[in-house]
Amino acid sequence: MTGVRRLQYAYYPGCASQEVTKEANWATRAVAGALDIDLHDMPSANCCGAGLLTDYDYELYIALNARILAQAEIMGMDIMTICSTCLMVMSTANRDLKADPVLVEKTNATLSKVGLKYSGEVKVKQLSWVLIEDYGLENLKRKVVRPLKGLKTAPFYGCHSLRPSDALGFDDPEMPTSLERLIDVLGGDIVEYGDRTKCCGFQVDLVTEDVALDMMAKRLLGAKDEGGACVVTPCPFCHVNLDSYQGMAAKKVNRKISMPIFHLAQLVGVALGMGDDELKLSRNIVSPEGLLERIGIRI
Repeated sequence: MTGVRRLQYAYYPGCASQEVTKEANWATRAVAGALDIDLHDMPSANCCGAGLLTDYDYELYIALNARILAQAEIMGMDIMTICSTCLMVMSTANRDLKADPVLVEKTNATLSKVGLKYSGEVKVKQLSWVLIEDYGLENLKRKVVRPLKGLKTAPFYGCHSLRPSDALGFDDPEMPTSLERLIDVLGGDIVEYGDRTKCCGFQVDLVTEDVALDMMAKRLLGAKDEGGACVVTPCPFCHVNLDSYQGMAAKKVNRKISMPIFHLAQLVGVALGMGDDELKLSRNIVSPEGLLERIGIRI
């Protein structure tokens, strides 16, 4: 990135990555530091609502997300998030506001009580989008010191980084390419399989656990049966399901799975030469250590 202005983002990790999947947050900060990407915390930012408020109280949902966007406007930066659900929720609110001047006026009347104003000047981006569109794949490739040659990696997008496509708009919701492009640049082997854009079952867990476990098993075995040795996902909720509940899913379908699940930042960090101190791979339930050693990488 010599001669290029350093990338600056208002960093919104989301609730899950600050409490449940802390390793995703830590790995992202480490990777950003190695790539000279500046992440600026948003200490006053609120929860986006995780999509739960959208139907229950639409105006509250809009106001909460406009508040986040307005704070980033004050910072003069686009938002980068590592949570696909936060990405979807904030982007959808941003879409709705931009399409409805009356809604903007009403929302700003609420925000004025806390000294904020939404102007629609901020974009919400996911880590993968930043690496591809802003940082650049060629720049990233030059930073790779430990290519992932021989690591048969299955991309898993999940739902919220792809849909609704009119609010997100980076990838084709049916035929996305961003994760494949990143795996390729990192030197890994891309595994093609049919379930990479499907739901992991996260929101089914609390309603019908048996159905959710079947969904998880199908996604993981779909990748494994096509030769996949591991999965990479940009979504912390998908990671929770596919990693933490993998043992239960395997037992449910009576098949061994044993598929390490990488957060996107962890996979990037491995290729950049980082160790467990930065990437916290030891927090992953299904350990990737043995898999990485088999391709000559010691963490």
